[in-house]
Amino acid sequence: MIILDTHIWVWWIHADKQLLPPIADFIKSEEQNGLGVSAISCWEIAKLVERGRLQLPIPIDEWMSKALNYPGILLLPLSPAISIESTRLPGSFHKDPADQIIVATARVYGCGLVTMDQAIRSYPDVVIVPSQT
Repeated sequence: MIILDTHIWVWWIHADKQLLPPIADFIKSEEQNGLGVSAISCWEIAKLVERGRLQLPIPIDEWMSKALNYPGILLLPLSPAISIESTRLPGSFHKDPADQIIVATARVYGCGLVTMDQAIRSYPDVVIVPSQT
């Protein structure tokens, strides 16, 4: 299983051109192993829609249902272990709680994280996949 950052999940669902072909190919190759999505990503998307920073082609509740049923997608709950890990990330990590939870999710599950977020990509204590983009 790999973990998809929130923006990667949205881009994957929409076949967005911002999702570079090598990353899209990598995600497709991992679909059978599971594409983990943190529960916090659902909240993050809903907040982006609420604030008008993300436009979806259908109402958010319909979009979420379809996106969670997309091939390979596995909704990963916010467990006590992930909550605690998000407060104990080693080294220096920025203060965005959603990013902290997503990174903690990848660490607790022992999975690589797919992201284009440079703040996360530069954090040495999470495995970023694919390694070359």
